[in-house]
Amino acid sequence: MFPSCSNDFIETAPTGLEVIENYYKNENEAFTGVVAVYDLMRKNSGGFENMITMFNAGSDDHFAGGGNSSDGAGIQSFSNYTINQNTIPDSFFKDYYRGIYRANLLLLRLPSVPMNDGVKARFAAEARVLRAFYYFNLVRMFKNVPLILTPLSASQFYTVTQAPPADVYAQIELDLTESIANLPMTVSAATDGGRLTQGAARAILGKVYLYQGKNPQAAAEFAQVNGTPGTTSQYGYKLQDNFSDLWNFSNRFNSESILEVSHSAQGSSWGTWGGNQDEGNTVNQMVGPRSYLKLGSSAPDLPSGWSFNVFTEDFFTFMQGDPRMNATLLNVKALKQAGQADYIGAYQDTGYFLNNFMPKQTDVYSGPGDAVLNYTQNTYAIRLADTYLMEAEALGGTGTRAQALLDAVRGRVGLGSVAVSLASIKDERRRELAGEGHRWFDLVRWGDAPAKLAGRGFIAGKNEILPIPIDELNGTSLQQNPMYNQ
Repeated sequence: MFPSCSNDFIETAPTGLEVIENYYKNENEAFTGVVAVYDLMRKNSGGFENMITMFNAGSDDHFAGGGNSSDGAGIQSFSNYTINQNTIPDSFFKDYYRGIYRANLLLLRLPSVPMNDGVKARFAAEARVLRAFYYFNLVRMFKNVPLILTPLSASQFYTVTQAPPADVYAQIELDLTESIANLPMTVSAATDGGRLTQGAARAILGKVYLYQGKNPQAAAEFAQVNGTPGTTSQYGYKLQDNFSDLWNFSNRFNSESILEVSHSAQGSSWGTWGGNQDEGNTVNQMVGPRSYLKLGSSAPDLPSGWSFNVFTEDFFTFMQGDPRMNATLLNVKALKQAGQADYIGAYQDTGYFLNNFMPKQTDVYSGPGDAVLNYTQNTYAIRLADTYLMEAEALGGTGTRAQALLDAVRGRVGLGSVAVSLASIKDERRRELAGEGHRWFDLVRWGDAPAKLAGRGFIAGKNEILPIPIDELNGTSLQQNPMYNQ
């Protein structure tokens, strides 16, 4: 969201309380604490172990791809459902708890910071909403997770136990509902782009309700976010006129963006990749074709990538005739066959690459550090078309308003109306949100994952959640998730 703190004072436990006591002594230092909480939002698209490419790989629309079958044990084993406590990357568990620790520490220290009460309330609201968002990702990935609301000492980590998922969800709802009023309705993109607003908090809350099956409550929250379908909502949200504009590197904090993850070129290098100083978007590098070479004028001018998240043949067939096809999927196989481009087909190659996050040569960074780690495209954690379709789903896929929401998403790309139903909403989410990391969670929420992913090895009653990483189990009181000990 903002540059990382120059001194990561909450990355490791301080050696004495005096360090903490001396730090939060004014508003500026409190603000660096807020920045530190936001920093873990980069998990969406930063580092090799990011949410987008990981959860794309586990869906029916993508293969893991990459250089070979051992290129990233975590992403490969999730894609073929051999994932276990040894192959699951620990960072999917650990990183969000780092954000939660930072939020807990800030909330503990804020009351004693001498500063304006309104600003203090906003800082606290931001910390609580981010804590809620991080817990939401944890509980829907792992289900059985510890609920920690205060900074723990080193010895306490070993005795923490998992909380009932219902308790985690209750705390998430509490953090969100008690924070909304203390957030601004809108923010200036120029000065505060990426900071939380009331609309973003409501969108998260609506999604939290939807995942629990609390559909009336979800629909009510989404209705406030969405307003009248196709128009500008009370929070200033409006669908972008052109779908392809959503993927322009320069189109930051646009009218469709509700919860956006910021990236920048800060000279990231292999030594800092995935850490606190890494601000680049790694998805951009991961999804490009390997050893790409432009040969003809009709081929795009692309840098080479690592060939992760190639689309399946089934998805290519599904998208035929859809106006979003070319913005979403780049058919490099066809370019090669036409003599317009060349590339080296990598693991599970289909020739169909994820175009949403495909950088151009003009996007390549030329400053200090490693160019492949310094792409600057922001990513959407939640955008308006997503909340339109979630509201239509929460309404049961029926009625005048659900129809209008579906029509607005389709109308934006020039498609005519189809009868609203849960089936048509599912299909529209698959087309509209392709490659953004939502499909796997959708399939699990709908109960469709066992049927859609059976060919990958998905086991019902097991693979709806991830295994707890082995490092989190060793010497602690945590228990492994069901069926992962077998």
